[in-house]
Amino acid sequence: MIAARTQPATGLSRVAAATIVAGVMGVSALVGRRNAPDKSHPGIRGWYRRLDKPSFTPPDAAFGAVWPALEAGLAVGGYRLLRAPASTSRNLGVGLWLLNTGMIGGWTELFFRKRALGASTAASAMMMGTGAGYVVAASRVDRPAGLLGVPFVAWLGFATLLAEQVWQRNPDRGAAAA
Repeated sequence: MIAARTQPATGLSRVAAATIVAGVMGVSALVGRRNAPDKSHPGIRGWYRRLDKPSFTPPDAAFGAVWPALEAGLAVGGYRLLRAPASTSRNLGVGLWLLNTGMIGGWTELFFRKRALGASTAASAMMMGTGAGYVVAASRVDRPAGLLGVPFVAWLGFATLLAEQVWQRNPDRGAAAA
């Protein structure tokens, strides 16, 4: 007797995986762009510049350089997972990948648009935890995919510390002051 398969033995095709990655990363980038503290959003930019930030805050240009590299690592990792044979472990990795890429845009909405400094700090800490879960889950399926997520988690550790410091230094500049 032949056992019935509940999942395909192979992962998604190259085209399907690339399309999903492009769509997911594209939506995340659009949401992040909508909330960017740049010249196209003078209200957000002015508010961000007026915040009291710790001395270890990187210059604005550093954020513009770091995030594309982190997102490229997540994109390649997500692609590799989607191409891997379907399994419970693969599906967990893909689910955590989707969660984290969605949370990137969500964090920008909380911090920059809603000015919810405490909530954005909590969200950053949650992303660090779910990002670490992604690294572990992805590594069980495809070691390079997991390793590509390590810089993301490391940056989130730094970003959580930075967000917490901004929140503590600016108790009157959060959502209530917007």
